[in-house]
Amino acid sequence: MALSEMTVRHARITGNDYTLGDSDGLTLNVTASGGKVWLFRYYWAGKQKRMSLGCYPQISLKEARTRRDSDVCSFFLVQWLLDR
Repeated sequence: MALSEMTVRHARITGNDYTLGDSDGLTLNVTASGGKVWLFRYYWAGKQKRMSLGCYPQISLKEARTRRDSDVCSFFLVQWLLDR
């Protein structure tokens, strides 16, 4: 189920880390201390990997989706994988 700006804004601190999923690998990691980080999840060689797209609220839901879909994100992902 896709996230809404309201869901992201009102994500609560629970004392544990948890993840809210959007679509196409975009997730919001909410930390026990209240930090919110956008992550792009993908698989490489059968293993799950994650790429940080920035912190909420500096990066909005709309901007996180744009970054996930952008050619720049794909370019940096390919470069990162080639450098490993």
